[in-house]
Amino acid sequence: MRSISIDIETFSDVDLSKCGVYKYASSPNFEILLFGYSVDGGDVQVVDLCQGEEIPADILAALSDESVTKWAFNAMFERVCLSNYLGEWLESESWKCSMVWSATLGLPLSLENVGAVLGLEKQKLSEGKDLIRYFCVPCKPTKANGGRTRNLPEHDREKWGRFKAYNLRDVEAEMQIQQRLAKFPVLDFVWKEYWQDQEINDRGIGVDMEMVTQAIAMDARSKSELSAAMQELTELENPNSVQQMKQWLSENGVETDSLDKKAVAELLKTAPEPLGEALALRQQLARSSVKKYQAMENAVCADRRAHGMFQFYGANRTGRFSGRIIQLQNLPQNHIPDLAQARGLVKAGDFDALAMLYEDIPDTLSQLIRTAFVPQDGRKFIVADFSAIEARVIAWIAGERWRIKVFEGGGDIYCASASQMFHVPVEKHGVNGHLRQKGKIAELALGYGGSVGALKSMGALEMGLAEEELQPLVSAWRDSNPNITEFWWAVDRVVKECIKKRAPTETHGIRFSYESGMLFITLFSGRRLAYVKPRIGENQFGGESVTYMGVGGTKKWERLESYGPKFVENIVQAVSRDILCYAMRTLRTCSIVAHVHDEIIIEADRRMSLAAVCEQMGRTPPWAKGLLLRADGYECDFYQKD
Repeated sequence: MRSISIDIETFSDVDLSKCGVYKYASSPNFEILLFGYSVDGGDVQVVDLCQGEEIPADILAALSDESVTKWAFNAMFERVCLSNYLGEWLESESWKCSMVWSATLGLPLSLENVGAVLGLEKQKLSEGKDLIRYFCVPCKPTKANGGRTRNLPEHDREKWGRFKAYNLRDVEAEMQIQQRLAKFPVLDFVWKEYWQDQEINDRGIGVDMEMVTQAIAMDARSKSELSAAMQELTELENPNSVQQMKQWLSENGVETDSLDKKAVAELLKTAPEPLGEALALRQQLARSSVKKYQAMENAVCADRRAHGMFQFYGANRTGRFSGRIIQLQNLPQNHIPDLAQARGLVKAGDFDALAMLYEDIPDTLSQLIRTAFVPQDGRKFIVADFSAIEARVIAWIAGERWRIKVFEGGGDIYCASASQMFHVPVEKHGVNGHLRQKGKIAELALGYGGSVGALKSMGALEMGLAEEELQPLVSAWRDSNPNITEFWWAVDRVVKECIKKRAPTETHGIRFSYESGMLFITLFSGRRLAYVKPRIGENQFGGESVTYMGVGGTKKWERLESYGPKFVENIVQAVSRDILCYAMRTLRTCSIVAHVHDEIIIEADRRMSLAAVCEQMGRTPPWAKGLLLRADGYECDFYQKD
């Protein structure tokens, strides 16, 4: 027995989508209903555990045998569920995931959609959702169903038969995916990255549940008081209603098309009282800080840790990780100087003191979200991140010497960029310091071919830049970075040539190839980015563009458009991701509990050295000779932004 393909159907009274698989599978009412499997590509067997059948002894032994490879689509689900079922933790090293394999080739992250894209002969059965709703989640007690809270096989024999056929078909579909993708195996080092990702998900991150519970209660009280104040001020039946609020503002001489965050902030600048007060109250009510605390409450397991926060290859255009459940990737920043005092008041449930000292309670709770993540058992957090990683990577690939010199000298890239653009010295908080902000916004908006629109969406106008300054800013940035600009258009040329001639091309040490209807970009690490069914099309301006199939903003499989600078963005972000993964492998003996973009969070013994962690994190991978990296960090007793 070399490999087993597995798919299971389960029941739990815990909501999987809200709580994640770790909490789902640890419920006392969790149960495996069906165990579908195939050994070494043979016929699929379905074990009906719900009706007393048992998993064969040799299969049970193979589950914990590291020499047997276990395959599943979204293997974390099967591995965690089976660990709970067996009462022994199944380590990830002998598991491989066909969803990850699909993602490495730019395919969707659902079995149904991958099957449709690949045109599999045996596709996932479309009735599955209804069958899962019937057998896998609790049902509402009604007169008609005799007041039961769960559907069992005896309640609908015909449906149960279809459910077993559905389970069998899932295993067949997964096996077919493996056969279809066999030409493009996942590299060994990428599987090692996946196993480390699983280890981090298994470890989880500690959550201060006393604080979370108090924050939710405070938010409810705050919202109730704000709503009452708003109702008293406006005399509206429902002051939360956009329609009613717009009408009230209009009657008081203020017209607006929108009441979104941006519009309210703009109106507040000029609104007379009591309109200003009402808009300020609305702004506070609109903060959704409590949602993150509720997500923590949902996800935290009995060990007071949140598990399963990271999706390996979640962003399959670059291979970067994406967040799940609590979404650590988009936590609000914190700017309160005395975080410890503020979180102490929340934890103690002292609403009145918090209101007196911090006024805006929703904003304060929002800023404290990060601090709910805590190290356990007397340890500390070491938080380390790369300094200006994407700016360093693009300068290194493009050979933009003046930038590389800035990094060599430990300079501030925003000041240096402003200095290069405006031909004057710029120092943070010093000579021409006001120009640093222009350098910063140009750096953030223009590195991947962005123009005036990119500056605006980055908030250039709100930062005080005038409309007529924007185009000169774009020109100045591009003139200052001729090698980066040349890199964009070199990539544009070689991608088009590769697709037209279906022949390999290369630029800046990056290889482009066309194989079996796919465009591959081979990075310095050896990892490849994949674009499905690339074509040369026409863009909105009548020029030539590259299109390929992928999951777009609508979450649908559709034809997407790209061009040189966009491919460069993918390349730079993908290389930055490879550097993060290399650093995580270097630090694998440390207890990594989370990572966010270019940052690693370690739950460390009090004796662990911050300097040693930063030194190891900042080591350049062997495949990136000449790239200057720097990692900075800090220690804390709760997570925060330094």
